[in-house]
Amino acid sequence: MTTVNVTEIELNEFIGKEDKEQHCKATFPLVGAHGSKKLATVYFELEPGDHLGRHTDSAEELLVILDGQVEALVGTEKQKAGKGALVLIPEMVPHDLKNIGETTAKVLGVFGGANNIVATFDNEMLPTESNVVDTSLLFS
Repeated sequence: MTTVNVTEIELNEFIGKEDKEQHCKATFPLVGAHGSKKLATVYFELEPGDHLGRHTDSAEELLVILDGQVEALVGTEKQKAGKGALVLIPEMVPHDLKNIGETTAKVLGVFGGANNIVATFDNEMLPTESNVVDTSLLFS
């Protein structure tokens, strides 16, 4: 059995190279490197006013809003989502998430059908100075 408590994991900070409001703290609690066979997860936090950054993912994703108030952009559609909401993002559809509340937004993303994920952002992020996150390379 593999278990992870998202309230106790270490998060990495990412900041947009050009857009300082593209800012989050994140990690991948369960991916192929941890023994997952058919899914992957990402956990991230956004401070008020910050957004994740527009990007696509190599697999379908389900976002679970654990806390806070966000605005989800999926393709050309925008919708508000609060604690307890689910947001479905089809594979390779551009999307972003912005914290529109007054507290830290906490989000768990679950990717179906893949144990490793490639996320391609429109803009580079620091400290990686890259716009690509490939989970198969993070834990090697």
